[in-house]
Amino acid sequence: MTAPKTTGLNPGLKLHLNHARSSLVNAAHSSFALVGLAVVFGVITLAAQPSLRDEGELKLMSWLQERRDVVMSITQPVVIEHTAIERTTATNPTDLPSQQAAVAFWLSKKYAVAPEPLSALVAQAFEIGHKAKLDPTLILAIMAIESGFNPFAQSPVGAQGLMQVMTQVHHDKYEDFGGKLAAFDPITNLRVGVEVLQECISRAGSIEGGLKFYVGAANLEDDGGYTTKVMAEYARLRAVVSGKRPPASTLFATPAPSHPIPVSLPKKAPQEASDEAAPDKVALLNQN
Repeated sequence: MTAPKTTGLNPGLKLHLNHARSSLVNAAHSSFALVGLAVVFGVITLAAQPSLRDEGELKLMSWLQERRDVVMSITQPVVIEHTAIERTTATNPTDLPSQQAAVAFWLSKKYAVAPEPLSALVAQAFEIGHKAKLDPTLILAIMAIESGFNPFAQSPVGAQGLMQVMTQVHHDKYEDFGGKLAAFDPITNLRVGVEVLQECISRAGSIEGGLKFYVGAANLEDDGGYTTKVMAEYARLRAVVSGKRPPASTLFATPAPSHPIPVSLPKKAPQEASDEAAPDKVALLNQN
C-alpha cells in the first residue's frame, strides 16, 4: 500500500487565502485613496477660505515659536549682565575706615543684616552727616529704630524706607531724585530723611526735641519712648566709634515699630500746647 502523495495546500484553503490577500490589498488601496481625498479636500478648503489658511499658519508659527523658546530656555544659560553690580547698594567693609567698619560690623551682628549693604549705608551716613553737621551715628541710630535697616519697610500710615519718611507728605523732596519711588532707594531715603531731621532739630533747638518732632509727638509729653530708644542706640554707636565697649543692651534686640514723620512741624512749642488738644493734633498728623 502506497502513501498518498501531497501536492501542497488544500485547494479550498488556498482559495480562501488568496481571497483574503485580495481583500487586504483592496482595503489598503481604499485607505490611501481616502487619505488622498482628505488631503485634496483640505487643500481645496484652505484655498477657498484664505482666512482659515492664515489662521492655521498663525497657529503653526505660534506653536513653533513656543517650542523654540522651550528649547532655548533649556539649552541657553541665563543672560549674563556684568553691570548688575552697579545697581547694588553694597560696599566691602574692609574698604572703609576702621571706625566705619567697626560700626558696620556691630550693626550687622545686632540687626542680622549683611555687612556689605550696611557698609554702604554707614559710609553714606558719615558723608552726609558731615555735610549736614549731624553726627553720623545719630542718623544710623534713627535708621536702626525706625526700620531695622529694612529699605522696604512701611508703617500703617505710609512712612516708608530706612528713615520712615512720609513719602506722600515729603514728595517734593524726592523730585530731584526722579520721583516718589526713589523712597525705596536706600541712599535716597537716607538723604531725604536727613533733610527732614535737620528741619526738625532746627525747629526744636535740640536733638531730643527734634526727635519728638520727627516722630510726630511734638505736642505730647510722652513720645512712647521713641527719643529714649534713639538716644540709647546713639550712645552705643558713639562708643563703637570711640573703640569702647558699648553700654549694656540686648544684642539681638528687635527694632521698635516704625513711626511716621509728622506732616508738618507744629507752630507751637511743645510746652505751649494744651494737654487736651495734643492727641487730636497728633491723630490728625498721623491720618494725613
